[in-house]
Amino acid sequence: MQSSVTATSSRSGQSRSAGATTGRTVRHEPARGFSSAAPGSAHSRSAAISRTPSNETRTSNPTRSAPNGARSHVQPHQRNSRPAQVKNGRGGRVKQYIDPARFVSEAQKIEQEIYIPQNQFQDFKVQKRIIDNLLEKGYETPTPIQDQTIKLVLDGKDVVGIANTGTGKTAAFAVPLIHDLITHMENRLIVMAPTRELAQQIVEEMLSFSKGCNLKIALLIGGASMNLQQKALRAMPRIVVGTPGRIKDHIGQGTLNLATFNRVVLDEVDRMLDMGFIKDITSILSRVNPVRQSLFFRATMEDEIEKLIGRFARNPVTVSTRVGATVDSISQDVIWFGSAEDKLDKLHDILIDQQCSKVIIFDDTKRLVERLAKELLARGFKVDRIHGDKSQSQRSRAIKRLKTDEINILVATDVAARGLDVSDITHVINYSQPNTYDDYVHRIGRTGRAGKTGIALTFMQSNR
Repeated sequence: MQSSVTATSSRSGQSRSAGATTGRTVRHEPARGFSSAAPGSAHSRSAAISRTPSNETRTSNPTRSAPNGARSHVQPHQRNSRPAQVKNGRGGRVKQYIDPARFVSEAQKIEQEIYIPQNQFQDFKVQKRIIDNLLEKGYETPTPIQDQTIKLVLDGKDVVGIANTGTGKTAAFAVPLIHDLITHMENRLIVMAPTRELAQQIVEEMLSFSKGCNLKIALLIGGASMNLQQKALRAMPRIVVGTPGRIKDHIGQGTLNLATFNRVVLDEVDRMLDMGFIKDITSILSRVNPVRQSLFFRATMEDEIEKLIGRFARNPVTVSTRVGATVDSISQDVIWFGSAEDKLDKLHDILIDQQCSKVIIFDDTKRLVERLAKELLARGFKVDRIHGDKSQSQRSRAIKRLKTDEINILVATDVAARGLDVSDITHVINYSQPNTYDDYVHRIGRTGRAGKTGIALTFMQSNR
């Protein structure tokens, strides 16, 4: 994957590097989806974005103007122009019809009481080495989920944790369980996550928390070498982290004996069920040592999750620190387009806005992601892409480039909708509509995290 390039815009004829500056504060106002580039600047365009459903070309103003508080308006004919059930998506997939009005909402300022933690990290009765590692990483005051969960886990309780994304759930279970493994050499831990990316991030966090504690961790995910994973398992790691599918593969090959594991964590269990892992999870949990401690973390509670927890947890204590819904902190809007060229031009205008400093763009298929990424590279943007055909090392490298600001745009299929933990995503752009509203929520949940606000824009084609 090539790094950013400086290219000549085929539309402006001007040479420019289109990567936006990162680290800016996200606007606490309705998403407009365009910038007010100064006349004569390298990014100024002689067009204004049409914000209403229309196939008309842009006006020929010499500079673009942005009406204050401009919002997209969902017209009645737009709501009723498609069947209320499903429509066919690209690649032969079926898309659920979603009323465009559901993609338009201003971010809500969630009033919440200032949380006063009952503990500092130094107050928890865990190994000093773990505390030193936390302080080295800048951890001082526990988040609500950490403050309320760590002591329960240290006391051996089964826990159901309910918290918003970006609130430190990994430390909430990793800190006490690392201490448990250090002080009880017979214990072993298995952690399940819905995606490769989330599993890998959990491993990275646990390695940093357990630095100097001599704990081996094996990562079991698809897209990586089975031989290397088998070698890691032969070394008898105290911690195994993986996705349900790959964990089940190793069980089937006889390389993973779960009877020796007596500590279990299911992270984002609601998403794992959404992805159809219920049978795999049930099979895996049935093989774990029945005398165990079980932790379940999730954002929502559904009947199927209740049944799973009821079957495999022992008198669990529920800790809920969730504030509002995932979408409450995100300003959402629709970008109407006419032709494919019009669509790409409008995306270009959004991306050159200086407020648009770190972006994830979702598209339907691997082929479309590749095509869009190449087009954006040709226009001078700093971009990489991830999808199912990329190896795990390629996906990890792309995410690292986004985190370190080597790029500021990541184009992805839904593979990145969960498990991608980048704290400063300012915009999520649905260049294609998601298959379901739940998928939409998972996509846009990559922004507006940890008390910040974000912007989500969804492209929709005009019918007239």
